[in-house]
Amino acid sequence: GALAQTPKKKLGVALCGLGGLSTNQIAPALQKTANCQLTAVVSGDRQKAKQWQTKYNIPDRNVYSYDTIEKMADNPDIDIVYVVTPNALHMDNAPAAAKAGKHVFCEKPLEISVERCQRMIDACKKAEVQLGVADCCQFEPHHLECIRIARQKELGTIKVIESAFGFPIGDPDQWRLKKDLSGGGALMDVGIYVLQATRYLTGEEPVLIAATETKTDRKKFAEVDETMAWTATFPSGVIAYCSTSFNTFGMGSYRAHTERGWFGLNPAFNYGGLKGARSDGKPLQLPQVDQFATEIDAFARSILDNKPTTVPGEEGLQDVKILMAIYESARTGKAVKIA
Repeated sequence: GALAQTPKKKLGVALCGLGGLSTNQIAPALQKTANCQLTAVVSGDRQKAKQWQTKYNIPDRNVYSYDTIEKMADNPDIDIVYVVTPNALHMDNAPAAAKAGKHVFCEKPLEISVERCQRMIDACKKAEVQLGVADCCQFEPHHLECIRIARQKELGTIKVIESAFGFPIGDPDQWRLKKDLSGGGALMDVGIYVLQATRYLTGEEPVLIAATETKTDRKKFAEVDETMAWTATFPSGVIAYCSTSFNTFGMGSYRAHTERGWFGLNPAFNYGGLKGARSDGKPLQLPQVDQFATEIDAFARSILDNKPTTVPGEEGLQDVKILMAIYESARTGKAVKIA
């Protein structure tokens, strides 16, 4: 009847953590989404929150601090809390949002240890809310096309993958270089993209990791890894060789080498301007999308349709499990088996 014609409402999103990523990428993306809208903010900085209120027309009742997240329970303007705080604070913010009955979308890495990831997953399960991980590449057209080429074996089966992502980190005082907040350096921040690429291209989980870490600036990278390289062996025999760094420029690509050729992206991991190529010369150019708008819309869609998200907390936990194996291998100098 008439009810069927009613468009589904947009879901309200509270941004938790108003740093650079929220300011420059996520808030603008939320202006373009089909299924959600920015309705609330969570910040420890009253002045910053005020600026956001003015810019995005957010009423006083929709401004929270980190210790009042649970009070969202009686606020129908909020359906999703998007957690964009430093990695080691996710375990505080996400369960509080879940307890308030809100779905949680969390920046990656999910947390800084497997055990902490599990606690977040459990909290969301207990509260019967969805926990999604912001793996933007898994919704981006160029990456999806590479996954399709891999699955359909258009150039034969993959044998070797090379993948790398790094950038010059800049400000030595930022939270990403403090281990208690970040859990690690380049590997946790951008190496995770490299790792994920090897997982979604193969459609498999690595069974063996061998890693090496180096530091050239011991002052700046006193607490965290500056540069890390690793090989990952997959059950089908694919070998991936991977690297990440906080001290390189213009490093961000992957290439899958197959029996009959290769395909890949360069740049692969930027927020825009992605370019693909294949050895057979067929085009690998797709529309550029706002990756944040695309992933948060997909998460909102799962909630509206009452379907599980394709990037659940378990996905985030699996990444962290492998990241920890990479650190263990680098630390011990031995290959680490992953069960």
